[in-house]
Amino acid sequence: MPDRDAAINAVREAGDLALGAWREGLAPATKVWEKSKGNPVCDIDLAVDALLKKRLGALAPNVGWLSEETADNPDRHSMSRQWLVDPIDGTRDYIRGRSGWCVSVALAEASEIVFAAMYAPVTKQLWVAHKGEGTTCNGKRLFASTREEFSGARVPTDALPKVDRDLEMVHKPNSIAMRMTMVACDRADLIAALRWGHEWDIAAAHLIAEEAGAVVTDATGGTIYYNKPKPLDFGLICCAPGIHDAAVDRLKGRAEAILG
Repeated sequence: MPDRDAAINAVREAGDLALGAWREGLAPATKVWEKSKGNPVCDIDLAVDALLKKRLGALAPNVGWLSEETADNPDRHSMSRQWLVDPIDGTRDYIRGRSGWCVSVALAEASEIVFAAMYAPVTKQLWVAHKGEGTTCNGKRLFASTREEFSGARVPTDALPKVDRDLEMVHKPNSIAMRMTMVACDRADLIAALRWGHEWDIAAAHLIAEEAGAVVTDATGGTIYYNKPKPLDFGLICCAPGIHDAAVDRLKGRAEAILG
């Protein structure tokens, strides 16, 4: 395992770099464009990516690199350990001057995440998790939602379809990783997504939520593995253990319709 403290310091440094160009309620002091339609990126995404690659790359040899802002290198497939990085998760909130963004870093060994650090510099929250050692936020141990009744579950969302209006809406940061931490600290009970997503989107938050006591699966209830040649999974369920089966049942028809 690379030096944990050094990895955490790198995540903090990256967050502070991004914060330097962020402006509350305004566009950031940096260039913004679209990588593809509806998929924004900015100079700071790339600067954070470069900083993390330099800092984390210096911590240990023979660790692969998979990041949203770096072209995937097939050489990583020959390595048993991988850094999985989202330089700014929640870029839309970042470029709108909102607080719902963070820097997300995870270390995978074989197919599992063994270390995770996320830093949200606007809200001054630092989440850290080590496999088998629990999760902390700013040094305080987190314990996930223990809800057992599906109806009334708190969901970070902007709107609920009619079929889901037995659930309760709560504030939704743009960052899906930060939404997952809401389950980890018992400020939400359920996160659900029905689209294909990349490993870097959720890798760190997966361990953070799981080590706090939450359940994390794909949208069909299947196990999410890492270090895949094609780093994609269909959907996400992150929730209190007592409502996981109900969440899978609620999403089953919709997932089947998408997957065919």
